[in-house]
Amino acid sequence: MTGRPVVLKLGGELLEDPARVKAIAKVVRRAAARVPLVVVHGGGREIDRALAVAGIAVQQVDGLRVTDEATLQVVVAVLAGTINTQLVARLNADGVPAVGLTGADAGVAPVKQAAAHRSTTGARVSLGLVGEPLHGGKPALLTRLTGAGFVPVIASVSASKAGGLFNVNADTLAANVAARLSARRLVIAGATAGVLDAEGHTLPLVDAAATRRMVKAGTASAGMVAKLAACRAAAARGVSDVRIADGRVPATLLAALLGETTGAWTRVK
Repeated sequence: MTGRPVVLKLGGELLEDPARVKAIAKVVRRAAARVPLVVVHGGGREIDRALAVAGIAVQQVDGLRVTDEATLQVVVAVLAGTINTQLVARLNADGVPAVGLTGADAGVAPVKQAAAHRSTTGARVSLGLVGEPLHGGKPALLTRLTGAGFVPVIASVSASKAGGLFNVNADTLAANVAARLSARRLVIAGATAGVLDAEGHTLPLVDAAATRRMVKAGTASAGMVAKLAACRAAAARGVSDVRIADGRVPATLLAALLGETTGAWTRVK
């Protein structure tokens, strides 16, 4: 399939219930019949459970996982192994020609080690083995796969040019891939109806000023701060349609992927 692709990021919370995964697979099948589609997925809560079983403490700052060597081994096993394979299997069972990948495959999303993160409190915190995706250059593998009618499904781990493995925030990776593909749309799908105000209502539009106000007031959760930063980065690099959408409602998710104008989502500028 030709044309500019749509990039869909699926939050790990959407992939825990087999019935919900099956519903999402049907949405992906319908969307992929209309537009070239690339899927990126996370798996934070599944990683947390695996870390607990392994007796490894969870460390996060502003929704970003602090990753040491032991944590990285669990992250790779869960994201690139269990979650990616199960999702690809479900998609193929529902008629989607899905191909499982990581950011390390053939230049899909090469990274460098992320610099220390400046938290919302102003402190600088090392994130450890966390990768920052590099800019520049279209990911040729994704272009070839979507052009041939396949749906790439990317787990959010990647590698540096020297071959070191890194954990990558899934929202950040999706935004990077969308920008490098010149995607027509980026949809960040999670378990909320977009960005919510203090009363729990969906904000139809969030810009830089609104983001600053929410962070300062503490109305944006740590995870949402990371999502907003990734979305604004994609918008700044040319992705004109960026949405944070409710992935729990199949009709809403499909409408967001196909570019409908109204629904349970927030546009990010």
